[in-house]
Amino acid sequence: MSTLLFERSLPRFAAARIASSLGSGRFAGVGPLRLVEHDPPSLPGAGWVHVDPLLAGICGSDLSTLDGRSSRYFEDIVSFPFVPGHEVVGLLSADAVAADGSVLAAGTRVVLQPVLGCAARGIDPPCAACQSGHVGNCGFLAFGHIRPGLQTGFCADTGGGWSTTGLVAHSSQLFAVPEGFSDADAVTTEPVACAVHAVLGAGIRDGDVVAVLGAGTLGLTVTAALAHLAASGRCPAPRALLVGAKYTHQQRLAREFGATEALPADQLARAVRRHTHSLSFGGTSGETATLSGGADVVIDCVGSAASIGQSLSMVRPRGTVALVGMPGKVTIDLAPLWHREVRLCGAYAYGTEANPGGAASPAPGGARKKTATKPAEVPTFTLAFEVVAAASTGRLVSATYPLERFEEAVAHAGAAGRRGAVKIAFDIRKGHTR
Repeated sequence: MSTLLFERSLPRFAAARIASSLGSGRFAGVGPLRLVEHDPPSLPGAGWVHVDPLLAGICGSDLSTLDGRSSRYFEDIVSFPFVPGHEVVGLLSADAVAADGSVLAAGTRVVLQPVLGCAARGIDPPCAACQSGHVGNCGFLAFGHIRPGLQTGFCADTGGGWSTTGLVAHSSQLFAVPEGFSDADAVTTEPVACAVHAVLGAGIRDGDVVAVLGAGTLGLTVTAALAHLAASGRCPAPRALLVGAKYTHQQRLAREFGATEALPADQLARAVRRHTHSLSFGGTSGETATLSGGADVVIDCVGSAASIGQSLSMVRPRGTVALVGMPGKVTIDLAPLWHREVRLCGAYAYGTEANPGGAASPAPGGARKKTATKPAEVPTFTLAFEVVAAASTGRLVSATYPLERFEEAVAHAGAAGRRGAVKIAFDIRKGHTR
């Protein structure tokens, strides 16, 4: 059975880093990723089940790892060798219980919430983050009865989506795919969940000007999530949603997903200036000009030194920059962060989100009462399913490849924007399609 295995190898890691200088994803075969014959992973304990992947996406974090450019911060919360692939839709090999407590029959299509939190690790009592529903902030990622791994696809014991042998998942990670979803729709659920979590955590208020920098998978799903959640009353509605997209197909998709304007990234600050009636100053010696006012919220879906610098230059004083794109080790001037009292926050993964209308609300006399129809919190993946259905995000899947053509697949993913694509995935279906 074919599996793409990522092994710890310093010479291959160095080779990958050199190869990636010619372009992300180039020559993946020279790095630590190899196509091997591999046995299925064993079930770590009660509550675990085998999942047979159908489609598995190639994420920006996967590319950073394959390029040898991921942050050393992750070294203690990853175990080797691991099978990549955390954006997964697959079939249950046996009956299981979903994250919401419902019983799922063998053969049910599921998507993974890939973070390996306390429930998956058999840790009881769970950490404070997991107790509060914020599994993405789990503090015990290196502990429990499985080896370290922040997510499925980065843990030696779970396997990952880039394999025909399957992976193992804990019941706390399983969500049944809604009826009517294609496999392409389903495989975009995980990045959409990241986008939903980022949007709801960015502190957006009614009437804000929001700028989204970058329009790959994350930038486009953030755009779709904000547009849908605002329209459905689940988050405040911005006055303008401005998206900086490098390529014309990204600009078109951003507009279709609800952007007020979608324009080349180097023109985004000009659009922010126009919508906020700001002045610009500086910009000499190749530096980015700074706006006197700026966007209320900038959502950076790139995560490079250049994009963070651009975000800081076009956010208003006391505004917010949310980092959604995974940053590595960057060198950047933080003087504007200090001087303009900007809030810089990270947005990683998912968990549960506040549910408008479901929290306790004031009652006469100052007492508080709870609504009977809506829970106070809802799983991020539940909201993600809404966004996937509303925006038809399955259309972001531009091409699929068999595992045997992994070098082509990774190269295509690394050059997706330039080649008119968005999401590249591995197709692991065995003679059945949906």
